[in-house]
Amino acid sequence: ILVMTHGDDKGLVLPPRCAPIQLVAVPIYKASTPEEDVKAIAQILSESVKKLKSKAKKVKCHLDDRDDKNPGWKYNYWEQKGVPLRLEIGPADIKEKKCVLVRRDTGEKYSLPVSDLENKVDELLEQIQKDMLAKARRKRDENLAIVWTWDEFIKALGKGCVVLAPWCLTTESEEWVKEETGRVFKDVNKQKDKADKDEETVKGEVKGLTGAAKTLCIPFNQPELPEGTPCFTGNGKIAKEWCLWGRSY
Repeated sequence: ILVMTHGDDKGLVLPPRCAPIQLVAVPIYKASTPEEDVKAIAQILSESVKKLKSKAKKVKCHLDDRDDKNPGWKYNYWEQKGVPLRLEIGPADIKEKKCVLVRRDTGEKYSLPVSDLENKVDELLEQIQKDMLAKARRKRDENLAIVWTWDEFIKALGKGCVVLAPWCLTTESEEWVKEETGRVFKDVNKQKDKADKDEETVKGEVKGLTGAAKTLCIPFNQPELPEGTPCFTGNGKIAKEWCLWGRSY
């Protein structure tokens, strides 16, 4: 779920609290860069990583000092792994005693004095965690449908939503929902294939979703359920709880 929620076309995007490596340090230099500059860059990065690892609020860091890979290759490598922050220092930075931090989630870059690095890393890791959680919640809420009837349920599932519906909590109705949604969406996709549609969506429904619906959870925070509310399946039983449903793929 974490990978699907946060990942992008470049690879993983990991929240700082889940990341095995929270910051990767990458030295920037070319074959033509003077040796004294290369050594100075390595020293600053090494000292910075040590400080970040040993501070009270330890940061999980890694210094990528491989000399057989260029900076661009390293950028791609660590972006695929989803490391939340990248620390860069090049020849121009050592002269100004500056460094650059890059966020994996947004790509934003921050140029700052090396002396401010520790505080800025703490600040950014905390901000990344908050931003990613807020983004995930927005995405969830945008794709959450609250329904009361079977027709509304099928329509919402067809749009790729997770669905909150009043349910009677019986095993028989759960099995019926699974079988019936599997049949419904199998028929829907057969019709789409016959129409030879190549669009991503057809009449608002996501193409290619053939999985049956299943229960995901019964939320702890229950919306108000008026007494006597019927189960959304239309089986004539009274709903006992709101339940979250989704598709199997």
